[in-house]
Amino acid sequence: MEERRFQAVKAYRNEAFLNSKSARALRILAEYLEPEARFEELRIRDTIVVFGSSRILSREEATTRLAEAERTGKDLEKVRKQFELSRYYEDTRELASRLTTWSKGLSGTDRRFVICSGGGPGIMEAANRGASEARGENIGLNISIPQEQNENPYITRRLAFEFHYFFMRKYWFAYLAKAFVIMPGGFGTLDEFMEILTLIQTQRIRKKCALVLYGTDYWERVLKFEPFVEFSTIDPKDLALFHRSDSVDDAFDHLTSWLTRNVLHDDSAPGGSR
Repeated sequence: MEERRFQAVKAYRNEAFLNSKSARALRILAEYLEPEARFEELRIRDTIVVFGSSRILSREEATTRLAEAERTGKDLEKVRKQFELSRYYEDTRELASRLTTWSKGLSGTDRRFVICSGGGPGIMEAANRGASEARGENIGLNISIPQEQNENPYITRRLAFEFHYFFMRKYWFAYLAKAFVIMPGGFGTLDEFMEILTLIQTQRIRKKCALVLYGTDYWERVLKFEPFVEFSTIDPKDLALFHRSDSVDDAFDHLTSWLTRNVLHDDSAPGGSR
């Protein structure tokens, strides 16, 4: 019998096809099914999502850069601003740690209110770092972008994800979340905040969700909400869709009391749902 000269490749192992335009629907579906399987396996029930800038430094790194800038005189004003903003890295780190310690103390076997970030550096790193320092599982939903955003080292290994599609990454941010914390950030943070706010306003997110806008000095300069009301482009009640905070104590107290009242209490009631 003549020996076969080639072996046909199964479709699901054909990398050329899987990376082609024709298989886009399969790639999108994979970014839904693969995270879902991992979340179910690890019994992740819900999350607290932290958004914020990838460019904000830790206080340690900011202090080092400031000392060097003061020595050389190079980019001094820029580095001073970085040092000022490093407060939000440390606040994020502390808040994530405290929330993780609180959630670990809740009764039940499922993992509740797990800290979740975009997986990269800056505020995202601070969130995962704080949760890790409290010895809690934490999630990183990283995205492949031209700047090659690498996942930070504090994410729980089995809960580190790499997405190609922004909309699938946003889906997983929103689907499991019971609370969102919006730290100072740029275009990406604004996009995430406004999309979540719009989904809540239009009731496309129907579950109860807490939304905390953190950093009064920053956001008062970047966003002006009152003119929306003055021009009647939003209702005055829409400003109550989020809570403004400027301290770890206030954000922690607001989130834990809100989650206890609106999520844990509802879960324990007859007919309560996940």
